[in-house]
Amino acid sequence: MKTIKVLGSGCSKCIKTAEIITKVAAEVGAEVDVIKETDPEAIMNYGVMSTPAVVIDEQVVHSGSIPSQDAIRGWLKS
Repeated sequence: MKTIKVLGSGCSKCIKTAEIITKVAAEVGAEVDVIKETDPEAIMNYGVMSTPAVVIDEQVVHSGSIPSQDAIRGWLKS
């Protein structure tokens, strides 16, 4: 199971990012644990300057926008 964190303040883009990741994971049959991280200090510890950001297994894979479904599928396959 992959642990996926969506970093952000809880804004609409952050919420949408978490929803899309959950939806795509269900479509491809991937087991994921999606966590919404809103603590500014925790977000800064990842060195992220723009949100929403996505962290998979403690690696930042995306930041600054809602990721595409194709990008998410790629992350879930690797």
